[in-house]
Amino acid sequence: MIESLRAVLQSASEQFHLLLGLERNVENVNSGQMALRAILVYALALLLVRIGSKRFLSQATAFDVIVAIMLGSILSRAINGSAPFVPTILAGGALLAAHWVFATIAASTSFFGPLVKGEPRLLIKDGQVQEEEMRAAQLSKHDLEQALRLQNRQDPSRIKRAYLERNGSISIIPFENVPHILEVATERGVQTIRIKLE
Repeated sequence: MIESLRAVLQSASEQFHLLLGLERNVENVNSGQMALRAILVYALALLLVRIGSKRFLSQATAFDVIVAIMLGSILSRAINGSAPFVPTILAGGALLAAHWVFATIAASTSFFGPLVKGEPRLLIKDGQVQEEEMRAAQLSKHDLEQALRLQNRQDPSRIKRAYLERNGSISIIPFENVPHILEVATERGVQTIRIKLE
C-alpha cells in the first residue's frame, strides 16, 4: 500500500516536472511549458501578495513600489526558466515576508515609518503656499496648480491645508464654508433668510 502510494506520488512528481520543464535549462523550455509556468507564477504571486500586503492593490508608497518591481523581476525569471523554478518562488516569498516585517515595524514604531516611507509635506497653510516646503518637495507652482485643478479648487487662499502625501498624491483640506446672512425677510408670517456660502 505504501509502495503503491509512493509510486503514484513519484509518477505525479515526474509529470509535474515534465509539464513545467523543471529539469531543463532555458533553451529547452517550450512555449507550452512557459505558458503553464506563467499561469502558476501568476497564481502564486497573487496568493503571496494577498497574504503579504494589501497596499499593492491601492495607492502605494515608494516603499511598496520598490517591492512590487523587485517581485516582478524575480518571478519573471521563474517563467522564462532563466532561474530555477522553486528557489525563485521561495525568493519572492522571502521578499514579501521581509516587506511585511518592515511594514509591521513601521506601523508600530514612530521612527521607522518615516525612515522607510517618508513624511507628508505641508504645501499650503491657512491659504499661504509654503515656498520652502515646495522647494524641498521639488514641486513647481504649476504642479501645485494642477493638483488643485484636479480637485476642483483654483485658489490656494481658499485652502486651509494641502499636503504632499507619502504616496506622492496631494491632499487638500479646504476652509469650512461659513454661511453669511444676506437678508432676512418676513412676509405673511413666513420668515425667509438668504445666505451665501463662502
